[in-house]
Amino acid sequence: MELQAFRKKIEKKLERDGWTIRYDYKEGTLRIEDEAINKGVTLALKPLLAKWERKEYAAVEEAIRHVEIGLASMAKSVTLSGNEKRIFPVIRAASFPAETKDGKQLVFDEHTAETRIYYAVDLGETYTLIDQNLVEESGMTVSRLKEMAQFNVRSLPQPIKQDKVAGNDFYFLSAKDGYDASRILDQSLLEKMAAKVNGELAVAIPHQDALIFADLKNDTGYDVLAQMALQFFGQGRVPVTALPFMVEEGALEPVFILAQKKPKGPSQ
Repeated sequence: MELQAFRKKIEKKLERDGWTIRYDYKEGTLRIEDEAINKGVTLALKPLLAKWERKEYAAVEEAIRHVEIGLASMAKSVTLSGNEKRIFPVIRAASFPAETKDGKQLVFDEHTAETRIYYAVDLGETYTLIDQNLVEESGMTVSRLKEMAQFNVRSLPQPIKQDKVAGNDFYFLSAKDGYDASRILDQSLLEKMAAKVNGELAVAIPHQDALIFADLKNDTGYDVLAQMALQFFGQGRVPVTALPFMVEEGALEPVFILAQKKPKGPSQ
């Protein structure tokens, strides 16, 4: 299906009284706004079309549902007071905007060269990113906000499934709560995984809802992890980075920087 035909299909699904839909030809995105609150959601069509062509229709419907939930949450009055246990860190790409569409400065920290840490208040089916104004209106300091977020992410469950490929062990954390990638900020989890591996510990955070640990014992393991990260990156609703990282003393370093440290096989 061509992009313009797909665009019209999605626009029809999003038609609502009080909503306006604008198409950005250059970016290939739809901007859906609620006229009553003058706020909106941007939907990237190209990755969505790719999912449609792979017959991942449920993923397309989920994206549409995300728009509906997002606009509904924007219409609500959000406060941090009383929601202290619902504040979490969220991982985003380093290129993610530093401010909202209406010019409010988002609260964030640098994480790696590829990623940043933003902060969100959970609203049930969705969450809203926290800006400086919201912090001030709630009578809270930014440092206190970050402390609470770190404490809350450490309290989340850590369901992990293991798989073995070509002698390498891969661990997939998938709680499906919107904070899978955020768990990379739990230092105790990194320490637990570091104690578990026999080879070199690597990690991938390809999108918001994925966290992959790898116990790399041979060259093939690096290739498999890179392929996994790229595949997951293309499937996520909120992509982060397709670049895996090595974990060294609790710090994350891009794999390509440490490629020379690949363990040699028995025949080398």
